[in-house]
Amino acid sequence: MNVASLASGRIALSLAGALLLGPAWAQEPDAAEPEAASEEAAGDRGPALSYRTGEIVLPNKVASLHLGARYRYLDPAETEKLLVAWGNQPGSDTEGAIVPTDVEPFSDAGWAVIVTYDNDGHVDDSDARDFNYADMLKDMKEGTESENADRKKEGYEAVHLVGWAEDPHYDGATKKLYWAKELDFEGSKSHTLNYDVRVLGREGVLSMNAVAGIGQLDQIRRSMRPLIDVAEFNEGYRYAEYNAKTDKLAEYGLGALIAGGVAAKLGLFGKLFALIIAAKKVLIAGAVALFGVIAKFFKKKDSAA
Repeated sequence: MNVASLASGRIALSLAGALLLGPAWAQEPDAAEPEAASEEAAGDRGPALSYRTGEIVLPNKVASLHLGARYRYLDPAETEKLLVAWGNQPGSDTEGAIVPTDVEPFSDAGWAVIVTYDNDGHVDDSDARDFNYADMLKDMKEGTESENADRKKEGYEAVHLVGWAEDPHYDGATKKLYWAKELDFEGSKSHTLNYDVRVLGREGVLSMNAVAGIGQLDQIRRSMRPLIDVAEFNEGYRYAEYNAKTDKLAEYGLGALIAGGVAAKLGLFGKLFALIIAAKKVLIAGAVALFGVIAKFFKKKDSAA
């Protein structure tokens, strides 16, 4: 895929909520962390990217990535270069990106895992066993379809949630949640795979979001399964270290993480956004067309309180 075709990509903003975007900044490499000095010169495909490997402390210092030899890391500034080259406006707010060593992100089969962090509070996982994921999917489909008229009115393609590409799974021992959705963007020749991982911490949620063509599901499943294990909160920020007397409790549970893609506040969707890449197009929405679905989970939480 060349730069000309990437230029057709764009960011679609939903006016239903405020999009919080901050300037990307590069993490200074710690002396104890090995650096990957190689710069990937992509030529006409995209800009050269500077990678790091090994042990990575994220810029916000709350979590680390133990990448080993299978993955490489782009700091926020390099991730910004990648997203802009994919056809997005500058101004992303990430903790960086992860690219498998055997993937060239500017190739037709290229993909990456975008890392973000939401510090809306500690997510209570006590409702993990209560969800019927088939019912949740039905509600999510209805919520997505209900917003397509507004999406088209704003000049963006309608998007259809086809189904789970991988059913949601929650590991209560490691506090990690993952699932995959199959999406159909109108006008696109192939479907899009949206593979999500959430790692729960003391004060917030670390998100790893990989997006590619649905035909890459097997490849990404193989790459994402071990990648789930490389992210770990640092001491002082781990789930078990939550203190109910002093720490903030998030106003949503696991259901809202899945239904909305990322954390949403009760009645205030300022920090709700989804990162969806279709043919190297990134959709970052201030709100993700699933207010009715998310409201259900909030109501359940309120009634249980």
